[in-house]
Amino acid sequence: MESPALATPTLNVSWPDPPDVPDGPLDPSVSEAVDRLIATILPRSLDRDALQVVAASDDARLAWFISDFLRFLQGGTEEEALVEAFTDLTGVNPSGDDRFGRVAWLAVTNLLIAWDLPAPPDYRERKAALYLAVEPGWEPFFADPDSVIDWRLVSWGGVFIDDRPAGDRSPCARGCIPALDDPALTPAADGDWYADHRIVFGVVVGDEAVAFPKHIMEVHEMVNITIGGRRIGMPYCTLCGSPQAYLTDAVPEGVETPVLRTSGLLSRSNKVMYDLVTGSVFDTFIGRAISGPLEDIGFVLEQTSVVVSTWGEWRAAHPDTMIVAQDGGIGRTYLDDPLGGRDDAGPIFPIGEADPRLPKQTRVLGVIDPDGQPVAFPVEQATAALTSGREVSLGVVEVVADGGGLRAKLRGGEEIPAHEAFWFAWSQFHPETLVWTPLDR
Repeated sequence: MESPALATPTLNVSWPDPPDVPDGPLDPSVSEAVDRLIATILPRSLDRDALQVVAASDDARLAWFISDFLRFLQGGTEEEALVEAFTDLTGVNPSGDDRFGRVAWLAVTNLLIAWDLPAPPDYRERKAALYLAVEPGWEPFFADPDSVIDWRLVSWGGVFIDDRPAGDRSPCARGCIPALDDPALTPAADGDWYADHRIVFGVVVGDEAVAFPKHIMEVHEMVNITIGGRRIGMPYCTLCGSPQAYLTDAVPEGVETPVLRTSGLLSRSNKVMYDLVTGSVFDTFIGRAISGPLEDIGFVLEQTSVVVSTWGEWRAAHPDTMIVAQDGGIGRTYLDDPLGGRDDAGPIFPIGEADPRLPKQTRVLGVIDPDGQPVAFPVEQATAALTSGREVSLGVVEVVADGGGLRAKLRGGEEIPAHEAFWFAWSQFHPETLVWTPLDR
């Protein structure tokens, strides 16, 4: 039997303590200064007088606005002025401190997330004024006052909303991450264009297996497809290293099957997806609706497993598998490495303070056991243990090999949904997770 690590993260005590924050409404002069600032950020005409009023307010809650402003106003004297205002508000100067990140916006936002400071009054409405000037398509997300979206954690991912109709294969006019609806599939025998050592994301539903080449998923980050008679929505958050598969036809009576799309927004470096049919936003990592009509009914998407393997090993384990066609069925040419090692050095978007039990970019197989306990299995170590003939298990969860990848099941029983992700992502969405560790580590 292998042993777990502690269930409770060990906090990095070297990070500064959060500042004190007041309660109640903003002073009218401060409120007016915030509104003036919002109006000047995108034209890059920073209102220095208004910024001075905010910086002198002694209200650290306003640092969330500094974070938002820095997302759109980076570099030069404007960035320096915003960082100085953040320092005045919080008592912490993040400049040049590698603990928080070298980029000013990243450093500021990581601190705020780690501190969990409350948002200032009317934060959603004011953030909407800034963000909707960038992308009017986000209006339904901001317009729902009953949503459980934590707007403090939401940032712009640098692209715009994918609001093309279902089945539309044309590019986004302004630039989005375009979902691939019902891609063309070919038998394994016709997949010799894809080298055996290259990575695929494998999904099996019923008696049908499909392999999704990683480089195609890196371009689209979202697929809607039918596998084994079930409708599947498959987001791949490249920033979190997390391919997931949701059974989108598992909906209550009277609810239309969701069509999943990428919004262009992020939450703690995880892509924010939404349903094109209802406009409901989902917590992508959890599958829970957090705004719109689907949030109103407490809807949670049902997951199924995604196996990360090589094409050669997946094909050997599933000889009847299909694979997404070389051109995706849309006549597109895909680069072999679209991201070019973008995430090799760690998260490039804010995540707060990372759980130190594992390195941030460690790949883990994440599982939720029947009692709701999250469990993470470091992929490299679990694979090595299985290869040497040892059992890999923690509690009631057992990990088994599938070709060159991993699945999870209950001990001696049925399979349970699992997917891989970077450790920083799994641990921040499941902070209470247990971590399997091999005995000979």
